[in-house]
Amino acid sequence: MLTSGIIVVDKPQGVTSHDVVAACRGLLHTSKVGHAGTLDPMATGVLVIGFGSATRLLNSIVGKDKTYDTTIRLGANTTTDDADGDIIPYSEHEQEKIITRLAQLSEDDIKLAISRNLTGYISQIPSTFSAKKVDGQRAYDLARRGEKVELKPNAITVNEFIVRNIVRSDDGLFVDVDATITCSSGTYIRALGRDLGSLLNVGGHLTMLRRTRVGKFSVNDEKVIPFSAVEHSFTNKDGLTITRLKAVAPQSLATRSLTTQSLTPQSTTTQSTHGHENLEELEKHVWTPREAAQIILPTMELTPHQAIDISFGRPLKVDIHDVTAAIYQNDLMALLEPWRKHMAKPSTVFITPAELTTLVENL
Repeated sequence: MLTSGIIVVDKPQGVTSHDVVAACRGLLHTSKVGHAGTLDPMATGVLVIGFGSATRLLNSIVGKDKTYDTTIRLGANTTTDDADGDIIPYSEHEQEKIITRLAQLSEDDIKLAISRNLTGYISQIPSTFSAKKVDGQRAYDLARRGEKVELKPNAITVNEFIVRNIVRSDDGLFVDVDATITCSSGTYIRALGRDLGSLLNVGGHLTMLRRTRVGKFSVNDEKVIPFSAVEHSFTNKDGLTITRLKAVAPQSLATRSLTTQSLTPQSTTTQSTHGHENLEELEKHVWTPREAAQIILPTMELTPHQAIDISFGRPLKVDIHDVTAAIYQNDLMALLEPWRKHMAKPSTVFITPAELTTLVENL
């Protein structure tokens, strides 16, 4: 079986990022699985998954710029800033005023508010229902308990906020703005929708969110694995039947359990192991640690002596300016970071003791 690598899942709507990680544990037969940035249950699209030693690459992916397609519904706020929350009611008088503002709202008004206030380097207060921590607790946990949540603003960068289409409802109650947004890590698209509604004095929330890119990992890449969401029923501790959505990998990548027997003159031992019905098909969807590192980081080729030094954690006399992937004989050896003047030291070492022995023998 594959022991380490990066896969990109096209997350379906209605499941959490944790649900996808759990499904990947079953698919890859390993518990060492993580992701490079949460997607809300309502959101779909790129979820970068690392498994095995490649989970140590995820921190280098989390900080990459991201691109989203979204629909912002102007005309109402919700408790979560997206369609999963409850509509915050207005008085009849205020609702009439909002309908009037929406009727007068032009495409130029929307684009002007975006260009002046929601593009470039900006300060953003995250959504109340977010994973941000307040005094050690998740903001969404506090919000669900009805507690007041005060979040500090974050400095973010919105590189592009492109309005692609505007659709007005027949009853005049809302205006949908389809947009494509490219932004820095840490940007809350829900908060951008909320803030656009606030700037236009009509309220706003997301009705659709799809992440199409994380760094150089695109949803259109042929390696992307499209997961689906299926209903799953179970009985809880109170004896109640609960039905919820579950993330499921394509059937073509389904796994199975194999039973093998070890025969010796003294005994016969039966052992259960995990196999894969179509390992070659799964491998087509995996970036090896080296391939992934070459996508997300600058790289350098090591000499045999440098490779051995790195395996022992020794610094190298090389000049680098950012985290760099160190490659030796087609394998990812380590991640290097600048250290002192014209020096670099390994921050993460991927080589195993067995591989180190081979290196020494081949030197």
